[in-house]
Amino acid sequence: MHPKSLLLIFGMALVTFLPRALPAVLIEKMEFSPRMEKFLRLIPYTAMTALIFPGLLTVDPERVEIGLLGALAAALLAWRKCPVIVCVLGAIAADLLLYLFV
Repeated sequence: MHPKSLLLIFGMALVTFLPRALPAVLIEKMEFSPRMEKFLRLIPYTAMTALIFPGLLTVDPERVEIGLLGALAAALLAWRKCPVIVCVLGAIAADLLLYLFV
């Protein structure tokens, strides 16, 4: 492999790794208010919601209810504190039933 290619790969790995590793290392040394800690804990859920929600409405553009029913099923199972795989399988089952019988 060409030395410039290796340098490029190393550089890309470094600029990908640093923004992820530095906060993890530095955040342990920082003190946050309870409100800020709650905010930081909610970021992953907010990000996942922002990534998933647009897909709910575009699963089947002619039948928007398919995506909404799957989301409702997953939300109810998550509210009941089911494992993630159960939520996913429940959403799939709800959508499958809607496709087959409606």
